[in-house]
Amino acid sequence: MDMLMFQLNKQSATPIYKQLYIEIKQAIIDGKISVDTKLPSKRKLAEFLDISQTTVELAYGQLVAEGFIESRPRKGYYAQAVEELAYLDLPQEEPIIPEKINYQFDFNPAQIDTGSFPFSTWRKLAKEVLDESNGEFLLSGHPQGDDILRQEIARYLFQSRGVVCQPNQIIIGSGTEQLMPLLIRLLNKNLIFGFENPGYALTHSIFSHHDRKSLPISIDEDGINMEELEASPVDVAYVTPSHQFPTGSVLSATRRAQLLNWATAKPERYIIEDDYDSEFRYTSRPIPALQSMDLSGRVIYISTFSKSLMPSLRIAYMVLPKTLLTEYNKTFLHYSSSVPRLDQQIVAQFMKKGHFSRHLNRMRKLYKKKLEKLTAELALFAPAVKISGEQAGMHVVLTVQTSLSEKQLIERAKAAGIRVFGLHSYDVGKSESPSPRIVIGFGGLAEKQIEEGIHQLMASWEISKRKSSSSV
Repeated sequence: MDMLMFQLNKQSATPIYKQLYIEIKQAIIDGKISVDTKLPSKRKLAEFLDISQTTVELAYGQLVAEGFIESRPRKGYYAQAVEELAYLDLPQEEPIIPEKINYQFDFNPAQIDTGSFPFSTWRKLAKEVLDESNGEFLLSGHPQGDDILRQEIARYLFQSRGVVCQPNQIIIGSGTEQLMPLLIRLLNKNLIFGFENPGYALTHSIFSHHDRKSLPISIDEDGINMEELEASPVDVAYVTPSHQFPTGSVLSATRRAQLLNWATAKPERYIIEDDYDSEFRYTSRPIPALQSMDLSGRVIYISTFSKSLMPSLRIAYMVLPKTLLTEYNKTFLHYSSSVPRLDQQIVAQFMKKGHFSRHLNRMRKLYKKKLEKLTAELALFAPAVKISGEQAGMHVVLTVQTSLSEKQLIERAKAAGIRVFGLHSYDVGKSESPSPRIVIGFGGLAEKQIEEGIHQLMASWEISKRKSSSSV
């Protein structure tokens, strides 16, 4: 067994079986173990190297799978002829697996309340759809999405958001990130896009990935900065007017009028209105969509079921102005909808039978209670912590009066098992504000978790409760 006198390091982080596999493989590649040489039995090699037979079996099994040795019935293992391929000589590296952190409290703004989803209703509808389909959903449907779902979306948008459209103006896709590239390709490639800054990071990357020039436009408490937009060469403005992400600001009535006037000033200008979480407004009735005010066909409306139903559903929709519809049908004539028809039919029935509106009402009340709990707990730490963006949506922004930087606040929270996000991370210019601002989502946490999480978060930041008047 001299040929197999390998140096195996039992203290190494690399498993023993893998060390043995690497040593034998390299010996075969280098010719130290010649072709058709019989290898020791698993028992003999295990005894010789003072390791378990299972370890040898794992190493031999991997070598057999890769063709370096073969197992001959009732004879044993034999080395095989190996072609001199370049990849054989490359060092073997372990794949880099991102660190998985189990947070005790996750204030991710993308989370929803999964425990309140109407699973029994969804399951029943799925069965009904399958029972009544007669195999129809095995075939490709309309390239813009099934008619029944587009009809239900059109009806819902008119009743809840004031959006006026026909079903044939609606395109259904598997997420904003799938619809936006279609839209970008539809518009003239020489147009310049403008996006809110800070803003939704995915949108920024979509423009650059499709070789479209884009510029950040700053925002304030009233939404996108119109003076900056008007002074820029931007042709298409991407905005989140009902609840700006991530600051939570709402585009004021004056700015809405200015933005629509800006769009109509030149024929090539458009507004992309992302209405991603407009269903959840707590201080007043929902603000009508910008599209409902558009009389010139300049607003392209985009929304999704990610927050209202579930992120994993992967159904979003886009309402094209009639001026773009003909070109869309011509450009994407041979495309198929990227959303499975079964999912489309279940959502359509969920909406048609009134389950969607009832679900939204329940979730609106639930998220309002969570928001009230969150703001009540944060109020205990005022004025060191100031809240903004609480009128709608499923996250708020904290402005923290501290000597610590935003990065330090996030790291301290992480060390305490708490996940929060810095507003700085959504800013393409990475400009520092006088006071750090932290994005806090509350959708995925129970009220008790919100209470405990906020108190532990403040403790990690060394922020104390304000003194009550009775203690003065």
